Amino acid sequence: MTVTKSATRDDVRAGILEASIALMNEGGLGALSMREVARRAGVSHQAPYHYFTDRGAILAELAGEGFDKLYDYMVSAIGLARDKQARNRALGEAYIRFALNNPEVFRLMFRCEMVDLMNYPEAKEKADRCFQLVAETLGAPIGADKTSADLVPVIAAWSTAHGLATLMLEGKLGEAFGDTNDQREEAAKRILAFTAQQFTK
Repeated sequence: MTVTKSATRDDVRAGILEASIALMNEGGLGALSMREVARRAGVSHQAPYHYFTDRGAILAELAGEGFDKLYDYMVSAIGLARDKQARNRALGEAYIRFALNNPEVFRLMFRCEMVDLMNYPEAKEKADRCFQLVAETLGAPIGADKTSADLVPVIAAWSTAHGLATLMLEGKLGEAFGDTNDQREEAAKRILAFTAQQFTK
């Protein structure tokens, strides 16, 4: 993005976030620095600080946007599911699809050493909204404490999808799941169908 005099504050802010994602996608989370973000966004090296206090604030914003997008993926996926088992499976498929389509953002969302969402209430709220959607969709009581036995199936389903997504992104499954995202999604569906059946017996 090249900033012009007519660019609005929203344009510049969006350009900074766009540059941040591009850097992460090219070089991983470690490639993102305020100076490099500024250079890539076409602004002065001080400009990002007018919108974000530090790199952590940029990462929190990106993580929050990631949780918004994940929420949308899951809501769309469960729209046509007719029963609890189908909803369980649809949530897992959406989760993995999101991870495969947004690998660096997905990694960022769950790495506290990169950005601790406890320090960013707005992003934390978005993360909690995703968890609550999964809990409610799978029949857990509204507002159930995370130590409640009612959430065991929810955490089991989430752990399965998250673990599978992480193994795929880290290349730990070798060639068993294929080379393309479409092949990996198809393979993941078989695993998720099996586990959804176990959780809903």
